[in-house]
Amino acid sequence: MAGEEVARSGTLMELDLLDCPICCHALTIPIFQCDNGHIACSSCCAKLRNKCPSCALPIGNYRSRIMERVLEAVFVPCPNAKHGCTEKFSYGKELVHEKDCNFSLCYCPAPNCNYTGMYKDLYSHFYANHDNSWNLFGCGNSTGAWLRMSEKLLVLQEYRGGPLVAVQCFKEPQGVYVTVNCIAPSVPGVGEYSYKLSYKMPMGGNTMTFKSPEMNRIQKVSFETPEKDFMLVPYYFLGEQSALKMEICIHKLEKYEEEADEEEDEDEDEEEDEDDDDYDEEE
Repeated sequence: MAGEEVARSGTLMELDLLDCPICCHALTIPIFQCDNGHIACSSCCAKLRNKCPSCALPIGNYRSRIMERVLEAVFVPCPNAKHGCTEKFSYGKELVHEKDCNFSLCYCPAPNCNYTGMYKDLYSHFYANHDNSWNLFGCGNSTGAWLRMSEKLLVLQEYRGGPLVAVQCFKEPQGVYVTVNCIAPSVPGVGEYSYKLSYKMPMGGNTMTFKSPEMNRIQKVSFETPEKDFMLVPYYFLGEQSALKMEICIHKLEKYEEEADEEEDEDEDEEEDEDDDDYDEEE
């Protein structure tokens, strides 16, 4: 009908045009421009002390409203669209979503294995293909975590086909750093654990303990020295041992244990209702 506005859409072939020309990161609102039209993100304006690097004119006082409108109008698919995710986001925000996406890929921690897949597929793959590479653990139970320092990595799996937990050690001048991470995307309810890690000196010596209220989640095992969230075992605690003979107790976070219990109760109620229906039919 005449007078009605028709929404139009198009395709932007070069998404790099929506990146800050200075830091090359995705532009975010507010976007600023100088009198010559050069643009910059707010963080770059602050770092450059509001001086345009292209023409030396002041930048940071005037917003580029046109670029902001363009940015708001551009929607891009999740980077995991090819794996099944159907979500779309304003340009730049898809990277934030990717960390929490159910379709994010995780990497197999087994040496010389190049498998990648969604977390559930990875857990099944690891159990089926690397039966000599893991130890099983049960939530709430203390489990032996014996890690040879030459191997640097021990993988624990919650029962058969459950989440994977990577225990790693890093030899540093101060001692040995020990980290514990769950291989999982940052999806609510997936791989959310707390843990307590203990190491006892050989020959009945002192015991050191490291507790974490929430285990870190990673999508790929890294062998870079950690900067935080590790237990430091001094070399005098090790003696002549070539392996760390530790104990670990892993717990599901309480909020998800409660949800799991509620689901079990609902399933039991449904089964009881079905049994009652069968009994009525027999009568």
